[in-house]
Amino acid sequence: MMQILKMAFRDLGRNRRRSFFSALAVGGGLALLILMSSVVAGEMGSAIESAINLQTGHIQIRAATYDENKSSLKWEDLVSNPDEVANKIAALDQVETATPRLYASGFLSSGTQSAGARITGIDPLSPASDPYREGVISGDYLNPDDRDALLIGKPMADKLNLEVGDSVSLSLNTADGNVQDQTFIVKGIYTTHTYSFDSATVFLPLAKAQAMTRTENHASTIFVLLKDTTLTDSVVPALSVSSNLEIKTWKDLNVLFVEYETFAQSYIAIFYMIILAISASVIINTLIMSVYERTREIGVLSAIGMRGGRIMMLFLAESSMLAVGGVMMGLIIGVLATLYFNINGFYIGDMGLSGMTIADTIYAKLTMENLVNLTIMTFVVTLLAGLYPAVMASRMQPVEALRAEK
Repeated sequence: MMQILKMAFRDLGRNRRRSFFSALAVGGGLALLILMSSVVAGEMGSAIESAINLQTGHIQIRAATYDENKSSLKWEDLVSNPDEVANKIAALDQVETATPRLYASGFLSSGTQSAGARITGIDPLSPASDPYREGVISGDYLNPDDRDALLIGKPMADKLNLEVGDSVSLSLNTADGNVQDQTFIVKGIYTTHTYSFDSATVFLPLAKAQAMTRTENHASTIFVLLKDTTLTDSVVPALSVSSNLEIKTWKDLNVLFVEYETFAQSYIAIFYMIILAISASVIINTLIMSVYERTREIGVLSAIGMRGGRIMMLFLAESSMLAVGGVMMGLIIGVLATLYFNINGFYIGDMGLSGMTIADTIYAKLTMENLVNLTIMTFVVTLLAGLYPAVMASRMQPVEALRAEK
């Protein structure tokens, strides 16, 4: 076997440039696979994390009749005594925080400009509100007792030409079906780096939102964050709620994300196959050229007693060496590229899908599982690519091979 390896190494060295670029093609393919896999993993992981922290939480408790698409404010569609329910849930060991939230639809007006908005009443002091508190880029964050102040996203502020301290008219629906108007002061402008969320969400203190919508002591939902996302399924059975309430997990509330991830994985698998096919074709072409260039040599080896099986092993050894070299280069290039985009990311601005909390910058996320799987896949495909040229060389007849022209 050692003799076969020495011969294979020598044969590859005959045309070092071709051998190098063949291995580089394999390495480039693997590097591209690693980067693509990391970007998809980073995008989906970031989108789901953003959706949980900004919109859905890990779990929501709400009335069974509540329709989030309509932001119903009827008392029968809301959670009564929300503070009591939230405190009961927050007492569980697995729960990080639980807080009531109230949602209402409305619009903001400033001069001749107006924009639709989802009004969200929050407890400013709750840890669940940290992303908004930490996202304030101008002005100040809300206080629980604010009565004429609101917090708006930077995209909406830009659209309405608003700055901190400006007055803006807010109109929203109330529990009795009427419309309530009030002038507010822009106390702060925030960004979560998620355009679809920031451009539509306006925050008020929960008490003010309840007073303005006439839903005192009621909330649309109890927003629950857990200490670990993996605890979701185990926490649900431990929750004890009344019969008129229902429990929704982040998977139930982010069905679009789950479907999109499945869809994306299916398409990314097709890209994997295309990239690997291109890399394999380079290896096949390289070894077939090598077979034709060494036809007389193969005839000599056969004539002196080397069997077809050993000739096949010789070419398989060459493809193995190309695979090893290519995989090593691919790992170096792929990991370095992923590390770069893990730090700097891909900036996509407001190109995210409507209704999905995709951040304006996507960061690559490399997992050991993906790295190992892609490495093994590339190595195996490269070996299989060398199988056809190896079989072709092993089946050459010595007499015909010796007669071949140089």
